[in-house]
Amino acid sequence: MDQIGYGLKTRTRLTIGDAETRVRAALAAEGFGVLTEIDVAATLKTKLGIDRAPYLILGACNPQLANEALQSEPDVGLLLPCNVIVYEDGTETVVAILDPGTMVGLAGNDELQAVASEARARLQRVLDAVTDRGGPQ
Repeated sequence: MDQIGYGLKTRTRLTIGDAETRVRAALAAEGFGVLTEIDVAATLKTKLGIDRAPYLILGACNPQLANEALQSEPDVGLLLPCNVIVYEDGTETVVAILDPGTMVGLAGNDELQAVASEARARLQRVLDAVTDRGGPQ
């Protein structure tokens, strides 16, 4: 498992299709729905004629946690939903998720800490569900 400055990331030997399927199932198991989907590769092909490897952005939302965050900070909606990306990188598939703790820092509202911590724990379990077991990452 890798951590980037604003998110969490893992690599897997699953195909991008299998990783996406596993991500969607894990999100649902953690109470998240997918509100938006952006097929970046298809969009770039259509709009710019550019061919690129598959790259998908899923906008995931847990209604309970979103409601709690919005009660503390109505403008935090600018930082919702939690984006999940799935893309190919060589022979591996990368899955990365925006760290909900990022919204605490951007919003400057410490009341969001509890909801961000809960969301992060749930999203970490989503990444765990797609991480290969028993091999190098």
